[in-house]
Amino acid sequence: MDNNSDVPDFADLPLRPNDPPFSAWGLYGKHDELGTLNRLTDARVATAARDELQTGLRVNLNWALDAQKVPSFNRPPFHKEIIHKAPRTVNDDTWTLNTQSSTQWDGLRHFAYQKEKMFYNGVTLDDIHSKHHPSTVNGIQEAAWARRGIVGRGILLDFHSWRLANNVAYDPFETGSISLAQMKAVLDAQHTHVRFGDILFIRSGYIHGYNRLPQQAVEKFASVVPPHLSGVEQSEEILRWIWESFSAVAGDQPSFECWRKFRDAGRPTLLNVSFSNSKGMGSARGSALRLGHAHWRAF
Repeated sequence: MDNNSDVPDFADLPLRPNDPPFSAWGLYGKHDELGTLNRLTDARVATAARDELQTGLRVNLNWALDAQKVPSFNRPPFHKEIIHKAPRTVNDDTWTLNTQSSTQWDGLRHFAYQKEKMFYNGVTLDDIHSKHHPSTVNGIQEAAWARRGIVGRGILLDFHSWRLANNVAYDPFETGSISLAQMKAVLDAQHTHVRFGDILFIRSGYIHGYNRLPQQAVEKFASVVPPHLSGVEQSEEILRWIWESFSAVAGDQPSFECWRKFRDAGRPTLLNVSFSNSKGMGSARGSALRLGHAHWRAF
Protein backbone atom coordinates (compact mmCIF):
# COMPACT_ATOMS: atom_id res chain seq x y z
CA MET A 1 0.00 0.00 0.00
CA ASP A 2 1.14 3.55 -0.75
CA ASN A 3 1.07 4.96 2.77
CA ASN A 4 1.99 8.61 2.40
CA SER A 5 -0.06 9.33 5.47
CA ASP A 6 0.27 12.00 8.09
CA VAL A 7 -1.85 10.30 10.76
CA PRO A 8 -0.73 8.89 14.11
CA ASP A 9 -0.05 5.17 14.45
CA PHE A 10 -3.04 3.02 15.31
CA ALA A 11 -1.20 1.95 18.47
CA ASP A 12 -1.33 5.58 19.64
CA LEU A 13 -5.14 5.61 19.78
CA PRO A 14 -6.78 7.06 21.77
CA LEU A 15 -4.81 10.26 21.28
CA ARG A 16 -5.71 11.64 24.70
CA PRO A 17 -5.48 9.57 27.91
CA ASN A 18 -9.09 10.02 29.06
CA ASP A 19 -10.79 9.49 25.70
CA PRO A 20 -12.62 6.26 24.73
CA PRO A 21 -10.84 3.34 23.02
CA PHE A 22 -9.66 3.80 19.41
CA SER A 23 -10.69 7.46 19.33
CA ALA A 24 -8.80 10.10 17.38
CA TRP A 25 -10.62 13.06 18.86
CA GLY A 26 -8.83 16.36 18.45
CA LEU A 27 -6.61 15.22 15.58
CA TYR A 28 -8.17 17.76 13.21
CA GLY A 29 -9.25 20.23 15.88
CA LYS A 30 -11.91 20.18 18.60
CA HIS A 31 -14.66 21.35 16.23
CA ASP A 32 -13.90 19.00 13.35
CA GLU A 33 -16.88 17.20 11.78
CA LEU A 34 -15.15 15.48 8.85
CA GLY A 35 -13.07 12.83 10.59
CA THR A 36 -11.22 10.64 8.10
CA LEU A 37 -12.71 12.58 5.17
CA ASN A 38 -9.96 15.11 5.96
CA ARG A 39 -7.73 12.62 4.14
CA LEU A 40 -9.42 13.54 0.85
CA THR A 41 -7.12 16.48 0.27
CA ASP A 42 -7.19 18.49 -2.94
CA ALA A 43 -3.90 16.88 -3.95
CA ARG A 44 -5.19 13.32 -3.42
CA VAL A 45 -8.42 14.03 -5.27
CA ALA A 46 -6.54 15.59 -8.19
CA THR A 47 -4.20 12.59 -8.36
CA ALA A 48 -7.15 10.21 -8.31
CA ALA A 49 -8.87 12.10 -11.13
CA ARG A 50 -5.70 12.10 -13.22
CA ASP A 51 -5.02 8.38 -12.71
CA GLU A 52 -8.53 6.89 -12.76
CA LEU A 53 -10.61 8.96 -15.20
CA GLN A 54 -10.18 7.01 -18.42
CA THR A 55 -13.54 6.38 -20.14
CA GLY A 56 -15.98 8.83 -18.58
CA LEU A 57 -18.38 6.00 -17.69
CA ARG A 58 -20.56 6.94 -14.71
CA VAL A 59 -22.09 4.40 -12.33
CA ASN A 60 -25.03 5.00 -9.99
CA LEU A 61 -24.53 3.30 -6.62
CA ASN A 62 -27.96 4.12 -5.20
CA TRP A 63 -30.28 1.23 -4.42
CA ALA A 64 -33.92 2.09 -5.04
CA LEU A 65 -35.58 3.89 -2.12
CA ASP A 66 -38.28 1.23 -1.99
CA ALA A 67 -36.01 -1.75 -2.68
CA GLN A 68 -36.45 -3.10 0.85
CA LYS A 69 -40.19 -3.49 1.26
CA VAL A 70 -39.49 -4.56 4.84
CA PRO A 71 -36.25 -2.87 6.01
CA SER A 72 -33.99 -4.40 8.64
CA PHE A 73 -33.64 -3.11 12.23
CA ASN A 74 -37.41 -2.54 12.46
CA ARG A 75 -37.21 0.60 10.32
CA PRO A 76 -40.30 1.83 8.48
CA PRO A 77 -40.41 1.33 4.71
CA PHE A 78 -40.33 4.07 2.12
CA HIS A 79 -43.75 5.56 1.29
CA LYS A 80 -44.59 7.69 -1.73
CA GLU A 81 -47.88 9.47 -2.32
CA ILE A 82 -48.70 11.10 -5.67
CA ILE A 83 -51.17 13.94 -5.21
CA HIS A 84 -53.24 15.15 -8.15
CA LYS A 85 -53.63 18.91 -7.81
CA ALA A 86 -57.11 18.95 -9.34
CA PRO A 87 -58.60 20.54 -11.33
CA ARG A 88 -55.20 21.28 -12.92
CA THR A 89 -53.19 18.61 -14.68
CA VAL A 90 -50.46 18.74 -12.04
CA ASN A 91 -48.95 16.16 -9.66
CA ASP A 92 -47.03 16.68 -6.43
CA ASP A 93 -45.16 13.93 -4.60
CA THR A 94 -44.95 13.44 -0.84
CA TRP A 95 -42.22 11.07 0.32
CA THR A 96 -41.79 9.61 3.80
CA LEU A 97 -38.66 7.61 4.50
CA ASN A 98 -36.22 6.47 7.12
CA THR A 99 -32.88 7.55 5.70
CA GLN A 100 -31.40 4.15 6.58
CA SER A 101 -33.98 2.08 4.73
CA SER A 102 -31.84 2.13 1.56
CA THR A 103 -28.47 3.47 0.38
CA GLN A 104 -27.02 5.87 2.95
CA TRP A 105 -23.93 7.22 4.66
CA ASP A 106 -23.90 7.22 8.46
CA GLY A 107 -23.25 10.61 9.98
CA LEU A 108 -20.90 10.91 12.93
CA ARG A 109 -23.79 11.40 15.36
CA HIS A 110 -25.68 8.22 14.48
CA PHE A 111 -24.37 5.93 17.23
CA ALA A 112 -22.44 6.97 20.33
CA TYR A 113 -20.07 5.24 22.70
CA GLN A 114 -22.75 3.72 24.91
CA LYS A 115 -20.81 3.86 28.18
CA GLU A 116 -19.49 7.39 27.70
CA LYS A 117 -22.62 8.57 25.83
CA MET A 118 -20.51 10.59 23.43
CA PHE A 119 -20.22 10.81 19.66
CA TYR A 120 -17.23 11.78 17.51
CA ASN A 121 -15.07 14.49 19.09
CA GLY A 122 -16.99 14.26 22.36
CA VAL A 123 -20.35 15.51 21.08
CA THR A 124 -23.25 14.63 23.43
CA LEU A 125 -26.98 14.12 23.01
CA ASP A 126 -27.55 17.49 24.69
CA ASP A 127 -25.36 19.12 22.03
CA ILE A 128 -27.60 17.66 19.32
CA HIS A 129 -31.07 17.80 20.88
CA SER A 130 -31.06 21.25 22.47
CA LYS A 131 -34.64 22.56 22.45
CA HIS A 132 -33.56 26.18 22.25
CA HIS A 133 -30.63 25.84 19.85
CA PRO A 134 -31.12 22.85 17.49
CA SER A 135 -27.70 21.82 16.33
CA THR A 136 -26.32 20.31 13.12
CA VAL A 137 -23.06 19.33 14.84
CA ASN A 138 -21.63 16.08 13.40
CA GLY A 139 -24.45 15.97 10.86
CA ILE A 140 -23.91 15.62 7.14
CA GLN A 141 -26.15 18.49 6.08
CA GLU A 142 -23.94 21.41 7.10
CA ALA A 143 -20.54 19.79 7.27
CA ALA A 144 -18.35 19.46 4.20
CA TRP A 145 -19.83 15.98 3.68
CA ALA A 146 -22.70 17.69 1.86
CA ARG A 147 -20.91 20.82 0.64
CA ARG A 148 -17.96 19.02 -0.94
CA GLY A 149 -19.20 15.47 -1.30
CA ILE A 150 -17.21 12.28 -0.81
CA VAL A 151 -14.96 12.35 -3.86
CA GLY A 152 -11.72 10.50 -4.46
CA ARG A 153 -10.21 7.22 -5.62
CA GLY A 154 -12.60 4.36 -5.00
CA ILE A 155 -11.68 0.69 -5.01
CA LEU A 156 -14.17 -2.17 -5.24
CA LEU A 157 -13.42 -5.30 -3.25
CA ASP A 158 -15.62 -7.87 -5.01
CA PHE A 159 -15.85 -10.52 -2.32
CA HIS A 160 -18.98 -12.01 -3.86
CA SER A 161 -17.36 -12.87 -7.21
CA TRP A 162 -14.18 -14.07 -5.51
CA ARG A 163 -15.96 -16.43 -3.13
CA LEU A 164 -18.01 -17.94 -5.95
CA ALA A 165 -14.87 -18.53 -8.00
CA ASN A 166 -13.14 -20.13 -5.00
CA ASN A 167 -16.09 -22.11 -3.58
CA VAL A 168 -16.08 -20.18 -0.30
CA ALA A 169 -19.29 -20.67 1.70
CA TYR A 170 -21.05 -17.45 2.69
CA ASP A 171 -24.60 -16.56 3.68
CA PRO A 172 -25.31 -12.80 3.91
CA PHE A 173 -28.46 -13.50 5.94
CA GLU A 174 -26.79 -15.35 8.81
CA THR A 175 -24.25 -14.07 11.32
CA GLY A 176 -20.80 -14.69 9.90
CA SER A 177 -17.83 -12.63 8.85
CA ILE A 178 -15.58 -11.61 6.00
CA SER A 179 -12.09 -11.81 7.42
CA LEU A 180 -9.21 -9.44 6.79
CA ALA A 181 -7.27 -12.30 5.22
CA GLN A 182 -10.11 -12.92 2.77
CA MET A 183 -10.36 -9.24 1.85
CA LYS A 184 -6.64 -9.05 1.17
CA ALA A 185 -6.90 -12.22 -0.92
CA VAL A 186 -9.65 -10.61 -3.01
CA LEU A 187 -7.52 -7.51 -3.60
CA ASP A 188 -4.56 -9.69 -4.60
CA ALA A 189 -6.73 -11.69 -7.03
CA GLN A 190 -8.00 -8.45 -8.57
CA HIS A 191 -4.49 -6.95 -8.66
CA THR A 192 -5.99 -3.97 -6.85
CA HIS A 193 -3.45 -1.78 -5.06
CA VAL A 194 -4.55 0.22 -2.00
CA ARG A 195 -3.48 3.85 -1.72
CA PHE A 196 -3.78 5.80 1.50
CA GLY A 197 -6.97 7.83 1.42
CA ASP A 198 -8.89 5.44 -0.84
CA ILE A 199 -12.64 4.95 -0.50
CA LEU A 200 -13.26 1.22 0.02
CA PHE A 201 -16.39 -0.49 -1.36
CA ILE A 202 -17.07 -4.11 -0.39
CA ARG A 203 -19.48 -6.17 -2.50
CA SER A 204 -20.55 -8.94 -0.15
CA GLY A 205 -23.41 -10.24 -2.30
CA TYR A 206 -26.18 -9.04 0.01
CA ILE A 207 -28.20 -7.20 -2.64
CA HIS A 208 -27.60 -10.01 -5.14
CA GLY A 209 -29.09 -12.45 -2.63
CA TYR A 210 -31.84 -10.16 -1.38
CA ASN A 211 -33.22 -9.64 -4.87
CA ARG A 212 -33.71 -13.42 -5.15
CA LEU A 213 -35.55 -13.93 -1.85
CA PRO A 214 -39.28 -14.62 -1.96
CA GLN A 215 -41.39 -12.08 -0.06
CA GLN A 216 -42.12 -14.53 2.75
CA ALA A 217 -38.39 -15.04 3.33
CA VAL A 218 -37.81 -11.26 3.29
CA GLU A 219 -40.45 -10.73 5.96
CA LYS A 220 -39.11 -13.56 8.12
CA PHE A 221 -35.56 -12.23 7.83
CA ALA A 222 -36.59 -8.66 8.70
CA SER A 223 -38.69 -9.80 11.68
CA VAL A 224 -35.54 -10.68 13.65
CA VAL A 225 -34.35 -7.60 15.57
CA PRO A 226 -31.46 -7.09 15.62
CA PRO A 227 -31.05 -9.04 12.38
CA HIS A 228 -28.63 -11.82 11.60
CA LEU A 229 -26.28 -10.33 9.02
CA SER A 230 -22.92 -11.38 7.77
CA GLY A 231 -20.38 -8.68 7.03
CA VAL A 232 -16.90 -7.48 7.85
CA GLU A 233 -15.42 -9.26 10.85
CA GLN A 234 -15.33 -7.47 14.19
CA SER A 235 -11.67 -7.30 15.10
CA GLU A 236 -8.95 -4.91 16.11
CA GLU A 237 -7.08 -5.91 12.95
CA ILE A 238 -9.93 -4.57 10.81
CA LEU A 239 -9.95 -1.28 12.72
CA ARG A 240 -6.19 -0.97 12.24
CA TRP A 241 -6.46 -1.66 8.50
CA ILE A 242 -9.21 0.92 8.05
CA TRP A 243 -7.34 3.52 10.10
CA GLU A 244 -4.11 2.99 8.19
CA SER A 245 -5.68 2.93 4.74
CA PHE A 246 -8.99 4.61 3.98
CA SER A 247 -10.92 7.87 3.95
CA ALA A 248 -14.27 6.06 3.96
CA VAL A 249 -15.64 2.52 3.81
CA ALA A 250 -18.92 1.17 2.48
CA GLY A 251 -20.68 -2.04 1.51
CA ASP A 252 -23.80 -3.43 -0.12
CA GLN A 253 -25.22 -4.82 3.13
CA PRO A 254 -27.43 -2.91 5.64
CA SER A 255 -24.63 -3.07 8.20
CA PHE A 256 -20.96 -2.81 7.28
CA GLU A 257 -20.00 -5.27 10.00
CA CYS A 258 -21.56 -8.59 10.93
CA TRP A 259 -24.61 -8.67 13.20
CA ARG A 260 -25.28 -9.90 15.80
CA LYS A 261 -21.93 -9.63 17.51
CA PHE A 262 -19.85 -12.50 16.23
CA ARG A 263 -18.66 -14.86 18.96
CA ASP A 264 -15.17 -16.34 18.97
CA ALA A 265 -14.46 -19.37 21.16
CA GLY A 266 -17.73 -18.80 22.99
CA ARG A 267 -16.89 -15.28 24.10
CA PRO A 268 -18.59 -12.15 22.73
CA THR A 269 -16.33 -9.86 20.75
CA LEU A 270 -15.48 -6.68 22.65
CA LEU A 271 -15.30 -4.56 19.50
CA ASN A 272 -17.98 -3.35 17.20
CA VAL A 273 -16.22 -2.36 14.01
CA SER A 274 -18.58 0.20 12.58
CA PHE A 275 -19.31 1.96 15.83
CA SER A 276 -15.68 2.23 16.97
CA ASN A 277 -14.93 3.18 13.39
CA SER A 278 -17.34 6.11 13.20
CA LYS A 279 -17.68 7.47 16.72
CA GLY A 280 -14.03 7.06 17.61
CA MET A 281 -11.85 7.35 14.52
CA GLY A 282 -14.38 9.52 12.69
CA SER A 283 -14.59 7.27 9.65
CA ALA A 284 -17.38 7.76 7.12
CA ARG A 285 -19.33 4.53 6.59
CA GLY A 286 -21.87 3.72 3.91
CA SER A 287 -24.39 0.89 3.70
CA ALA A 288 -26.73 -0.71 1.14
CA LEU A 289 -24.85 0.56 -1.90
CA ARG A 290 -25.75 -1.05 -5.22
CA LEU A 291 -22.37 -2.43 -6.23
CA GLY A 292 -21.64 -4.25 -9.47
CA HIS A 293 -18.52 -6.14 -10.55
CA ALA A 294 -17.35 -4.49 -13.77
CA HIS A 295 -14.69 -2.08 -12.47
CA TRP A 296 -12.38 -2.43 -9.48
CA ARG A 297 -11.05 1.15 -9.49
CA ALA A 298 -12.86 4.39 -10.16
CA PHE A 299 -12.97 8.09 -9.45
